[in-house]
Amino acid sequence: MTNIRTKSPEDWTRMGLVGRSEPFLQAMAAISRLARVDVPVLIYGETGTGKELAARALHYLGKRGDRPFVPVDCGALPETLFEDELFGHVRGAFTDARSNAAGLIAQAEGGTLFFDEIHVLSARSQAALLRFLQDFTYRPLGATQSRHADVRILAATNRDLCQGVEQGWFREDLSYRLNVANVRMPSLRERPGDIPQLVAACVSRFCARYGKSACRFDEASLAWIASQPWRGNVRELENFVQRALLACEGELIQLEDCAGKTVETAALAMPSFNQARAQAIVAFESAYLRAVLAQSQGNVSAAARQAGKERRVFGRLLKKHGIDRSEYL
Repeated sequence: MTNIRTKSPEDWTRMGLVGRSEPFLQAMAAISRLARVDVPVLIYGETGTGKELAARALHYLGKRGDRPFVPVDCGALPETLFEDELFGHVRGAFTDARSNAAGLIAQAEGGTLFFDEIHVLSARSQAALLRFLQDFTYRPLGATQSRHADVRILAATNRDLCQGVEQGWFREDLSYRLNVANVRMPSLRERPGDIPQLVAACVSRFCARYGKSACRFDEASLAWIASQPWRGNVRELENFVQRALLACEGELIQLEDCAGKTVETAALAMPSFNQARAQAIVAFESAYLRAVLAQSQGNVSAAARQAGKERRVFGRLLKKHGIDRSEYL
C-alpha cells in the first residue's frame, strides 16, 4: 500500500476523502507531499472526483492551514466582474462604488486562493490573472497604488489544458504559472473497490444529517451500484445514495428504493457484457479476498495458503483492491 506519512486512511475519511485503492492512495500521497511545499498546484480529473476536497486538504495540511481558504468559482464570474471580484475596488472607482471593497485576493491574505474550473476563464480574465501571478502584485480598481499579496495558488480543471493551449482557448504562459506541480484525482471507474466504502460513508453522513436511524444497502443493491458507470463520479454516487436513503422507510435500502428502480429496470441500465464481466470479476476478487482474510483473522500467509496463491501474489491482489489486512486482526 502507498505510504502516506502525514495521514492515515481514517484521517483522509474525516476530510471527506474516502478510499483505500491504489489510484486513490497515490493521489493522497501526492497531496501529502505537496501540502508541505508552498508551490502552485493544478488539480485535474473528471467532474465529481473531489478536486475541491483535494484543494482543501492541500491547504489545511500545509503551513497556511490556520489562514483563510478562499474558493473562486470561475464558472460563476462573468468577464466584466472578474477583476473587481479578484482585486476589489476603492470608493468612487465606478458609479455604484460607494465604499471600499476587498477583493478575493485580499480576503485570502496569508492563506490559499483556489480557482475552480480555471479552464472557463475568458482570454481577458486569463490575462488579468497572469499579470497578478507574475509578481503577486495587484491594484484594486480605482486605486493609485499597487499592493503585494501573500497567497498560495491552487487551481482545478476537468479539461486538458495542454489541449487548450494547442487549440488556442488557454494561455500557454498561464498554464506554466499554474501547473508547477499537479495532483490527478482518479475516476470511480479506476477504483471500483472503493465504492462500498464510499456508499457506507455517504449513508452514515446522510443518516446523521436527516436524523434517521442507521441503515444500509442490501447486497443486491450494492452489487448493482458497483456495476454502474457513475460518469458523474463521487458526486453522482452521493446524490444517488441520498435519494435512495430518503425514499427508504426502514433500515435496509433495497433496489426498489433506489430512485424508483426495480431489479428489472435496473437490469436495463447494465453496462456492456465485457464491462459487466470485468466489474463482476473485480467484485468477486474483492469479496473473496475479504472473506479469506476474515477467516484467517488478518494472517496474510494463512489466507494465501487457503486461496492457493503465493504470498507475494496474494499481497499484490490486496494492494490492487485497496484492502488493509489490519481491518481483520
